[in-house]
Amino acid sequence: MKVHFILHESFEVPGAYMTWAQSRGHDIGITKVYKGENIPKTVSGIDFLIIMGGPQSPDEDKKHFPYYHPKEEIRFIQQAIKEDKYIVGVCLGAQLLSVAYGGQYEHSPEKEIGVFPIRMTDQGLADKHLKYFGSEILAGHWHSDMPGLTEEAVILAKSQGCPRQIIRFSPKHYAFQVHLEFDTEAIDLLIAADGEEKLREQNKTLPFVQSPEELRNNDYSEMNEQLYNFLDSLTD
Repeated sequence: MKVHFILHESFEVPGAYMTWAQSRGHDIGITKVYKGENIPKTVSGIDFLIIMGGPQSPDEDKKHFPYYHPKEEIRFIQQAIKEDKYIVGVCLGAQLLSVAYGGQYEHSPEKEIGVFPIRMTDQGLADKHLKYFGSEILAGHWHSDMPGLTEEAVILAKSQGCPRQIIRFSPKHYAFQVHLEFDTEAIDLLIAADGEEKLREQNKTLPFVQSPEELRNNDYSEMNEQLYNFLDSLTD
């Protein structure tokens, strides 16, 4: 299987998604948007598209991120949708996937940074690819927006701070606002990008923002394993 990643920033690494792809022996392609690399012209030859996160929004202007072309990415995702490739959108990628489906991303009720539980909805409990999650799992978060919805979209998981954590748009197309891919490397990069003092200040005033110390001390291995189970089931 050919797995293609779209990466928006050097500090938004694919983490456990990449570990899964490598350990399963898949061929891997990467587009590093932050290095000015162009989105592929066609999805031909790609079996699984994984769109990662970033500080941008689906309608971001080029003033702040001149290397980021959301309309081009959305067209590419729509092509992958039309050809029914496997697709997982993560954080910003989840929001882009929702827009590609005709939804409108929105701000989350709460900013979430850290590890907090997500709860499966009834539809999530019935989803065959999420059966290993049980009713609740601890998951990574680093966001203030969330994906939009369409009439066909199904919300599979929620958190106390955000009502749209996992959304299924079709049997092969999933939006993950949550970061099950986090590991210690990913966390260190994100802390450096946001700034330790900024995180400490937010930790004092926002209910779902952990301190840098808490972020580094979290155990991310179990959520990684749950992600591997999901990806194995999805692509079986």
